[in-house]
Amino acid sequence: MFTNRSLSHYNNLSAQLPIYPKTGELIVGGVKEQAQQCLDNIKAIVEHIDHVLGDVVKVNIYLKNLSDIKAVEEVYSKYFPGGIPAQRTIGISALLKDALIQIDVIVSNSEGTPPLNPVHLSTESNLRCLKAANP
Repeated sequence: MFTNRSLSHYNNLSAQLPIYPKTGELIVGGVKEQAQQCLDNIKAIVEHIDHVLGDVVKVNIYLKNLSDIKAVEEVYSKYFPGGIPAQRTIGISALLKDALIQIDVIVSNSEGTPPLNPVHLSTESNLRCLKAANP
């Protein structure tokens, strides 16, 4: 289950896998390609709720192989050129769909208002949201 929930002044966007929105399938490739797809999905959802990646204040990265962190950071830094938000990287033995990486983020709602589109997203509705944001 994928969730975007406003708690206080933050939106929590969880469990973003490297899934291609148009097909719902896992991206073929290594950890760099999968990290890029996770971040593309996150960017699309963040923009769909009228925010920007600069509003991200915390990132949790789950990796099947912690030695992939340098490759992930190379991709990750391109999405946050204005400064890297707080980050936690966790080694994990297995992820859904046998992905190499999963990322979740916390987005600041600094204006102190709830997001325009607060939702609780199932996998299916998450894919619909991603498709709408990436026509």
